[in-house]
Order: sequence, then structure tokens, then C-alpha cells
Amino acid sequence: MRQEFRASAGPSLGVEWEVALIDPESRDLVPRAAEVIDGAETDVQLEREFLQNTVELVTGVCQNTGEAVEELRRGARALSESAERAGVRLWSSGSHPFSDFRENPVSEKGHYAEIIERTRYWGNQMLIWGLHCHVGISDRDRVWPVINALMTYYPHLLAPSASSPGWDGLDTGYASNRTMLYQQLPTAGMPPILHSWEEWEAYMHDQSVSGVINHTGSMHLDVRPAGKWGTIEVRVSDAPTTLDELAALVALTHCLVVYFDRLCAAEGPAALPTLQQWHLAENKWRAARYGLDALIITTRSTDEAWVRDELALLLDRLEPVARELGCVRELRLMEQILDRGAPYARQRELLQETGSWLPVVDRTCEELAASM
Repeated sequence: MRQEFRASAGPSLGVEWEVALIDPESRDLVPRAAEVIDGAETDVQLEREFLQNTVELVTGVCQNTGEAVEELRRGARALSESAERAGVRLWSSGSHPFSDFRENPVSEKGHYAEIIERTRYWGNQMLIWGLHCHVGISDRDRVWPVINALMTYYPHLLAPSASSPGWDGLDTGYASNRTMLYQQLPTAGMPPILHSWEEWEAYMHDQSVSGVINHTGSMHLDVRPAGKWGTIEVRVSDAPTTLDELAALVALTHCLVVYFDRLCAAEGPAALPTLQQWHLAENKWRAARYGLDALIITTRSTDEAWVRDELALLLDRLEPVARELGCVRELRLMEQILDRGAPYARQRELLQETGSWLPVVDRTCEELAASM
């Protein structure tokens, strides 16, 4: 099954950010995305998503993080104004801490209905939101070596974004319960370890012949090629709570993909890091469970280090790339997350102080509004 890859001329950037709508009285989710989108006066692309409570903000092709964030800021302001007129609030987080999935209808698209029919209970559970970054790649032969390298940095992308500790009224004990939920779908989760574009085509051939793609439309992997756009799409991070956190995550993702792409072009795939599949799976779980307090596996020899320390070192390593891309300030916003704590920690601390998720929802909405 031939997979087209429309190579990008340079390391372009595109961002997709999922946000939800909250009732200010009940603090529960409300299925009014279509109404709020229709009422928003903006040139930024706003899309209806899987759930009727969700809006996806989509940038055009950008050159760096600053350009993408300003486009998203403009769209979020227009969306917020429309939401206010409709009597609802914007919410951005990896999951909602107490909303009942049975009270949240799916958007009226045949494709979505088919996913629910196939996945049933787990498909209905998807009250989750994420941040997706597309980074342009100029040669399809570098796509899978770069994806394999990115997977070794999965905890670095997930831990600072983790914002989904609550579920069904409980503190799950996880920093990112979204991560654990999403991988229950048959086409979601970690990508296979492949080494060439031809192996990807063979993989997709099998998914087509077996009928998997007919049911789902595509493979919803944590990191995947997006051949139509000539990009690698990184889908690891929870939806960030503020625009500064969004900027830090986008800059980190953009710089990391570009760093590995250039290393691969200069020295070949063998120069890129890899880990055994079982180490990748363990690191994903540790980051989802412990967030910025995760002890992660860093080498094929099973050496370990704290993800917080590894992130600080990574920022220094990526700064030359960030300087070239014009996103040093945004990349260094990651230091604020390391100092202040990721959203899951703030949510959990407030829950422990108040004994209720209601103030957590209020503060999360307030943090987003203040950042716009």
C-alpha cells in the first residue's frame, strides 16, 4: 500500500490544540462546540472534534513557535468571547476530573459513529484532550529513524504537559490518566518500531487488508507520519493549561524533531538514539504515573535518571537549534514549568486543600483565561 509523503521544504510547524467547554455553574462539560465555533469571529481555523464539547484550534503552516502561539492566542480569544456570550467557559487540560462520559455526546459524523460502534466502552471513555505538533521533514527516508529517536524522549514531552490526574471524581494517582486511557483504543498508543518508509508501507498495507483503517480512518499513534503534509506529527502531550505552557511544549517538540532530523541527515540513522521496546513502554508508563518526578531509563544498558534533570540538560542541548528557529524564549519557558510544577501537580494540590474538584475546574479555566 503506497504511502505518499509530500516532503516539506524546511522545518515548518503546525499545531493542533484541543479545548473543551465548561458550564460555569456545574463545572461539567457542555456539548455546545458547534454554537461557540459559529459565534467566534476569527480567521483562525476552528474545528469540531470527536465530542460535541470540544473545539480544536488549528494553525496554518508556521515557521516557529512564536508565530504558531500568536495564531492560537488570537483564535482562543475569539473562542473565549463567543463562549462568554453563550454562557460557558473554555477549559484546557488532559481530561475532566468528574464528568460522566454517558452525558457527553459524540459529534454527528459517520466516521466518529463507526469508531464508537467498534470500540464501545473504551471509545466512549474518551473525555480527553491533547496537543499535536506537526514538524516538516524534507526526506521520507529520515521519518522513521527520527520517530524512533523521538520515542526515547517520550517522558520529556509528556511529563511537563501532564494535566489529567482526575477521573470519575477520583484522584487516579497518575499525572496523565489521559495517556493511559487513550492507549486502550486499538489503533492508538506507541508506534511500531520500524526502520524505513517501505516498512511503514507494509505495515499500512496490513492494516488496510485486515480492515483496521476502514474502521478508524487512520492510525492514531502517539507519534506518526503525516504524509499529506510532509510532517512528523507528535501527539504525546496532554492539552496544556496555559499559553505559556503550550509555547514551551511546542518549542521543545519543534526543536527536538529538527535536532534529530539534522543529526540523521548529517551522520545517518545510526547516530540517533534508540531504546528497546520494553524500555519505551516502561518510560511511557513512568511519565504518565509520576510526571516530573519520574525516574526514566536513558540508555539501552538500562541506566536511569530523573526526567526533571534530563529536561534541564535537554534545554541546553537544544538551544542552538532554538536560536536558529527563533524560539529560545519559548523553549526556556519550560524552566517555569520545572520551577512551578506541571498542571497535574497544581490540580492535585488544590484538591488536597479543598477536598473538591470544583475549585480545580475553576482555577484551570482562570489560568487559561489569564494567559490569553
